[in-house]
Amino acid sequence: MVIILKKDISERDKEELKSVLNRHNFKLNEIVGDEDTILLAAVGSSSIEIRELEALPGVSRIIPISKPYKMASREFKREDTIVEIPNRRGQVIRVGGQRLVSIAGPCAVESREQILACAKAVAESGAVMLRSRAWLRSSPYSFQGLGEQALLYLREAGDEFGLPIVTEIMSPEVLPLVSEYADVIQIGSRTMQDFDLLKKVGGAKKPVILKRAYTATLEEFLMSAEYLLASGAENVILCERGIRTFEYGTRNTLDLAAIPVLRTLTHLPILVDPSHAIQSRDRVSPMALAAIASGADGVIVDVHTNPEKALAGGVSSMIPAQFDKMMHDIEALAPVMGKSVAHIREEIRERKTICAYSGKRGAYAEQAITRYFDAADVEPRAVKSFSDIFQDVIDGRADYGMVPIENSLAGSVYQNYDNFSRFEDVTIVGAVTLNIRHSLLAVKGSSLSDVHTVYSHPQALGQCRKFLEQHPDWNQIEVVSTATAAELVSQNADKANVAIASNVNAKLYNLEVLFDDIEDDPGNFTRFVVIRSKEKLVQNREVNVSPNMASFIFKTKNEPGALCRALGIFEKHKINLIRLESRPMEGQPWNYRFYADAELSGLQGNVKAEVETLLGELNEICEATRLLGIYFENRR
Repeated sequence: MVIILKKDISERDKEELKSVLNRHNFKLNEIVGDEDTILLAAVGSSSIEIRELEALPGVSRIIPISKPYKMASREFKREDTIVEIPNRRGQVIRVGGQRLVSIAGPCAVESREQILACAKAVAESGAVMLRSRAWLRSSPYSFQGLGEQALLYLREAGDEFGLPIVTEIMSPEVLPLVSEYADVIQIGSRTMQDFDLLKKVGGAKKPVILKRAYTATLEEFLMSAEYLLASGAENVILCERGIRTFEYGTRNTLDLAAIPVLRTLTHLPILVDPSHAIQSRDRVSPMALAAIASGADGVIVDVHTNPEKALAGGVSSMIPAQFDKMMHDIEALAPVMGKSVAHIREEIRERKTICAYSGKRGAYAEQAITRYFDAADVEPRAVKSFSDIFQDVIDGRADYGMVPIENSLAGSVYQNYDNFSRFEDVTIVGAVTLNIRHSLLAVKGSSLSDVHTVYSHPQALGQCRKFLEQHPDWNQIEVVSTATAAELVSQNADKANVAIASNVNAKLYNLEVLFDDIEDDPGNFTRFVVIRSKEKLVQNREVNVSPNMASFIFKTKNEPGALCRALGIFEKHKINLIRLESRPMEGQPWNYRFYADAELSGLQGNVKAEVETLLGELNEICEATRLLGIYFENRR
């Protein structure tokens, strides 16, 4: 059972509850949640009545668990577990949630040169962890592995390219040695039900990838995960790698149907290893993509720079070019699944603070950057799209991102609401509102009578509708940003073309201002939010300014009054909601998540603590909640 304690439970009442459970032979596991909600998981069997426990002081409610696996069950933990694995560069790789991870490397470490070459190849193509084996037992007559020497080579390769290393353990005797070198311990399919090994690995408290045995049912698979969790492992990742059937066309049958089934049964992250099921390098990529489409959190694949000469697993090992193509395909598939691909962040060297924005030099977002930051200390970096802003911040190519979220005339930038749902590893640290003033720009010597085509961002075209209605014969061409429009007009050097953009672009692109202030309403403002990675603590202005805003994402239950109850929590805490948007959820027709902005200026005392208390209460009645950030908004 899962016993949810009241937040104000006294230590005396908690100890009394533990004493009662111990007398009835329950094994206890106390968990502190993200919002300081304390859960006490009791595993065991007893004749004690649940009503007796619910009556004890400090108990909020009890959730019975009927499954034989307790801590691995979805009943034990409603939200998905995200396993955090640090690399030696200070970055954290997150397995689970909205990120897709790729783990790659040769079947076995054969030499220092081989593992370094493989690590370089997979890192360049986008892998975030390096996998290989130091010991093998496929046959007493085949290559047995290099043992500790392999671990040394593997560690060196992982450190060289910023990749945490994953390696398999086959016996408890080598656990101390493997724990010293490896970031993640893998339990292979042959040892999935070696329960003595599982207990010892669980006690090591390292992240564990547990592979499904080719003869195991899903219940047996989860029971093995339960052994790890019950023995102390806090970060367990499941891996489907094929089951044995009557089919001989492949080594095993890759059971992709297990992924959506496991999603309903467990909160643990799920990876797929197509290499060891398919046993043919040409078929690995389509099965990896199918695994992602089935809902997997990532893939583990074999990659070798010279598989024909591999000492183990050569027939199933992809060549680097195949792996690179697969990673590009996963990048294309990820947005369809409402996810993004995890990347290793580049090392941050001493330099100016970099803030990414979408567009070209002269974009309004660039002006917002110089408004928010000290212009002498920041380097604006243009990227191609809004999603690239988020990705650059997560990967470390930028310290911050400047993201437009709404315009007073054209409305919300819905693409960025969706980006906040896709990219879970960012937080809002600030906001700035910019007065948007549009000008009509043309090549020098042009006049209004020359114009046939106008270029601009679709929102800018919408914001200048009244002006454009006076020229119904003009072709309207949408481009990625207003600054891009100015650049195109400058490059074409055609008097028939004009751009709607900020007048600062006239000097940047050697253009002439035909008209200033052509927007429909002088009260034309765009609100930008400033984002940064959760992984990277940057000492900057947001640390020292009292917050006056908070932003949230939440999904209510599909029942009458659910949204009303959620909004009532904001009213209870005297927090003023100033914006509420609904967005459809990918792959879930007629299901929506809500994005909310709230003013905090009326709160007294510890603002952060009040918001966290609100979030905890919101989490109790909603299916999912997320705090996007507590921050200061500059409204100059």
